[in-house]
Amino acid sequence: MKLLIVWLLNALALLAVAYLVPSIHVAGLGSALIAAVVIGLVNMLIRPVLVILTLPVTVLTLGLFLLVINGLLFLFVGNILSGFEVQTLLGGILGAILYSLISWALIALLLGNKD
Repeated sequence: MKLLIVWLLNALALLAVAYLVPSIHVAGLGSALIAAVVIGLVNMLIRPVLVILTLPVTVLTLGLFLLVINGLLFLFVGNILSGFEVQTLLGGILGAILYSLISWALIALLLGNKD
């Protein structure tokens, strides 16, 4: 049950990002739900490989290159899905940052730590 709630909160965070960033567009809640799943899968499967491959650049930039990786993955998901569009790399970077912050805040506020 908790997984479904987190999925819905991530979709709502994606809708909020589309509202805040002009270069990101989401067609509706259904598209946001699909995009949230695909973003989660891409972050789980592709992101670790990219982080390892770009480790020297990441160390050289003191970790700031991770923002570029996140933005590129956000842009990649925007290019493969039809109801979710990211127009620029800067929009992807800003969208990825806002998406993680809004998603984290929603999950922390609504689910909290019940340990």
